[in-house]
Amino acid sequence: MKVRFPLYAKILLWFFLNLVVVGIVFYGFFKAQFRWGLDSLLTGPAGERIEAMSLLVAADLNEAPRTSWDEVLQRFENAYHIKLYLFRGEGGQLAGEQIQLPPEVSRFLNDRMRPGMPRPFSDGQNRPQRRPDQPDDHGEPSPDAQKAGPTPPNMPGPKMMVHTSDPSRYWVCVRLRLNEQGHGGFHPSVLVAASETLSGGGLFFDFKPWIVVGLAVLVISALFWLPLARGLTLSISQMTKATEHIASGRFDTRVTQNRNDELGRLAEAINSMGGRLAGFVTGQKRFLGDIAHELCSPIARIQLSLGILEQNADAKQKAQLEDLREEVQHMSSLVNELLSFSKASLEPAAVKLQSVQLQTVVEQVIRREGNESVKIIAEVANDLTVKADPELLIRSLANLVRNAIRYAGQSGPITIAGRRDPETITLTVTDNGPGVPEDSLAQLFDPFYRPEKSRDRTTGGVGLGLAIVKTCIESCGGTVKCRNKKPSGFEVEIKLQKI
Repeated sequence: MKVRFPLYAKILLWFFLNLVVVGIVFYGFFKAQFRWGLDSLLTGPAGERIEAMSLLVAADLNEAPRTSWDEVLQRFENAYHIKLYLFRGEGGQLAGEQIQLPPEVSRFLNDRMRPGMPRPFSDGQNRPQRRPDQPDDHGEPSPDAQKAGPTPPNMPGPKMMVHTSDPSRYWVCVRLRLNEQGHGGFHPSVLVAASETLSGGGLFFDFKPWIVVGLAVLVISALFWLPLARGLTLSISQMTKATEHIASGRFDTRVTQNRNDELGRLAEAINSMGGRLAGFVTGQKRFLGDIAHELCSPIARIQLSLGILEQNADAKQKAQLEDLREEVQHMSSLVNELLSFSKASLEPAAVKLQSVQLQTVVEQVIRREGNESVKIIAEVANDLTVKADPELLIRSLANLVRNAIRYAGQSGPITIAGRRDPETITLTVTDNGPGVPEDSLAQLFDPFYRPEKSRDRTTGGVGLGLAIVKTCIESCGGTVKCRNKKPSGFEVEIKLQKI
């Protein structure tokens, strides 16, 4: 016995697996990049890029005279597409375009950049305790620093990042030690970089890794969900086509049963339904054929008896017998239609398809069904050849032309046209009559269905004509459908296999 795995369980399982994988990837990348704040950007690759840029700026500034510092900053601004400003550690702008720093940046400078930074003093009083790596006021390293080894004077110190609004700007501040000529030794300075965007020309934040990770997440999700989604859609598509074929009367259609979930059970149900319907319809058609065949003999005997009675009847009796003859003739026509419908419902294997020239068939139908009061136009090229059973094709076309004459013969010409499509040959029968109600189009090819509520002989047959057409065309391996035309008219379209 096969173990069934419910479809909803599969969907939930894959969904949670996808969430787990995406969550792990996102958490790891987010933690490596941000560490929960803008300053965290400076601890990753962005901090390394800013530090490298700061080293280059400090080196160029220390080598250039004080009067050329604006040009040095301008050169780096053009290279990195950001704005650069240089300030003293205790305040005051040294280089760059003159600017009034936003309060947020000034507060960050006061709170986070100045503590521990040496300041130049001229009086030698109230000097803060120096760290071992800090130089004295003349730029000489302390004894402890001399023991520890040289410290690069332009090595960037602590960094910070802040965002301001109105207008929106992103600011990065880096502490440098610069040789401010005329002030003796190296002095603490602050390099301020500003950008209108978070990327800062790729210096502050590089979106490429995020794009790569996002694409990777999409690819991983697709790899997780594609097999399941494809399996579902493929199975549903197959079952949809199968049910459409069954609805159109092709009860031998079957769905491949290769699943052990709800869709597999649905496929089994569709196959079972198709088999049951095929049995019902086949039994119904066989029953109708048998009944029609059995009725032929008694109807023939009744017609023979009526002929004998007419020979010995007076005038009054002959009128009554004539009414009776009409009723019997109507019964005979109904039986003949039932026989035609039963014959057209043969199994496809019993129908011998062959090459049929459409123009010859159309001309034969026009000669048989046409009359002087109705104009029938044929627009079929002599090179249109289809694969069909000639008798079934003639019977179906004759029924269509007969219906067009009956319902629209006085409304204009009836046109039979053929055209070559990429894969099929299309044959249309069009009239200029009033058409049929739109809600009746889907049922016109059902046996015994008629749009008219009345079923007397003056308004047409018994509703088997179009059913015979549909059965004949499908037995030839084709399809048939109908539609109303605008502003008036009715058209039946037949598609057959081309040779």
